[in-house]
Amino acid sequence: MNVAPHRVVILVYDGVKLLDVAGPAEVFAEANRLGADYRIALLSTTGADVASSTGIRVAVDGDPASEPAPDTFVMPGGDIYPRTPVTGALTEAAGDLARRSGRVASVCTGAFVLGAAGLLDGKRATTHWKVAPELAARHPRTRVEADAIYVRDGDTYTSAGVSAGIDLALALVEEDHGPDVSREVARALVVYLQRAGGQSQCSAPLQGPPPRSPVLRTVVDLVTGDPAGNHSLGDLAARLHLSPRHLTRLFREELATTPARYVESIRFDIAKALLDQGHTATRAAELAGFPSYESLRRVFARELSLTPAAYRHRFGTAHRT
Repeated sequence: MNVAPHRVVILVYDGVKLLDVAGPAEVFAEANRLGADYRIALLSTTGADVASSTGIRVAVDGDPASEPAPDTFVMPGGDIYPRTPVTGALTEAAGDLARRSGRVASVCTGAFVLGAAGLLDGKRATTHWKVAPELAARHPRTRVEADAIYVRDGDTYTSAGVSAGIDLALALVEEDHGPDVSREVARALVVYLQRAGGQSQCSAPLQGPPPRSPVLRTVVDLVTGDPAGNHSLGDLAARLHLSPRHLTRLFREELATTPARYVESIRFDIAKALLDQGHTATRAAELAGFPSYESLRRVFARELSLTPAAYRHRFGTAHRT
């Protein structure tokens, strides 16, 4: 493979998540062993070394002014954002590097830095599922796709939490050198070339905000307290001393869904938690209140593009015999 050098610049800062930096860098380095020529530079706003979120020091090669126009600019994330506003110095540095780069990418909450620099205005983007609502609130001109592993909009790429930076880097390598090289890199790193499903397969159960209405919060309590019980529209309405029509209207107005679909979503979250704990898919379906394994399988296929068994295999335990 006879290729031109490709400059990759990663902008780091105090509190940066180490894997957000190391994951993509390892992908590019592995591609180099297959004939690519990625040249990676780590920069900070001042040119001084930084401390990662783990406390490990990260040595840098300089500041943005010392770097010629990069081919790819990568903005990693860190727990510090969005807990605190993005600093002016980091925003300015990111904007400067982005303007001089051929393409721009963020990992996890690095999207908040790109957003602060105005680089996501009018574009589709993603970030970690836990903070996707906050990114959307801060940047209403950005269309946040909370379930995506990574999103490309023109020459701007954003990715989900932590390990999704590896998925994104693999996609960039494929764009540069084709699927054979990216596939070999994925095999060498023992990762998926392309994961099935989206971020929702990794999310914890019942993470959304509770309903505002006391009546609807009672529905959550009733279903989670006895997921296998009878929670039909008529049964719920009777227990809440409401007409079925009134209860349906409450769900539509506050949650934009039906009572049946909401009950199913609670059961789905419970089933995921049971699979996480090591229960079989059939037992999880039974305990979560699904009438059969097949009905649970249909919901998993619709929501995660996975079977319950595949979900359990991936997320039920880190132990492999």
